Amino acid sequence: MTTTLITGANKGLGFETARRLIAAGHTVYLGARDELRGKEAVESLNARGGAGEARPLLIDVTDDDSVQAAAAVVREQVGHLDVLVNNAGIAGPRKPVGEVTGSDTRTVYETNVFGAVRVTHAFLPLLEAGDAPVVVNVGSGLGSLAVTTDPTRFESKIPALVYCSSKAALNMLTVQYAKAYPKIRINVVDPGYTATDLNGHNGVQTVEQGAEVIVRLAMVGADGPTGGYFDAAGPVPW
Repeated sequence: MTTTLITGANKGLGFETARRLIAAGHTVYLGARDELRGKEAVESLNARGGAGEARPLLIDVTDDDSVQAAAAVVREQVGHLDVLVNNAGIAGPRKPVGEVTGSDTRTVYETNVFGAVRVTHAFLPLLEAGDAPVVVNVGSGLGSLAVTTDPTRFESKIPALVYCSSKAALNMLTVQYAKAYPKIRINVVDPGYTATDLNGHNGVQTVEQGAEVIVRLAMVGADGPTGGYFDAAGPVPW
């Protein structure tokens, strides 16, 4: 069986990605920091049926002990991990750039950047125990220097200092991990402007559309791309 962990998976893109991968036969550990919401999401997914199944996994990506405990659960139950989707993320304060504080920045980075490192670090031994391991980091077009400085792109009109810089940092993490672990397929994806809680459901895409590229990269084989940045249309400029 293919064993997958998705963080922040009790709603939005994480939930839809889980639904699609379960339908494809994956056993998906549904990562959530709220135990009740995680269990409710698992019950909802399993009630829909599919070739795979959902399992609850309590994990707060901002807490070292929580992440290590989650890794211990997966290690004890299955002994390996085939796919890791670092999906958990927060938008942070909606403030003018000049009003953003160091504390604001630290809060967002704890989830979007340090959280991805915590989880990846904890699960690397389990990924290396898999046959064709894959990591998908859920980024954003707002993390692209090329996209956000292109006046023809709507992303260039969005002043989100902390969120944008956190996703740019995630891009670099992806590149560095991919170079260090050539046997693991490690990529970052831009789901597009998707209607989720993160943006107050103002996005122009559905979660079904947004999850498409996440699912696609989660299902690559050992000969798939690594160290890349992709959206639904293909490679994204850094």
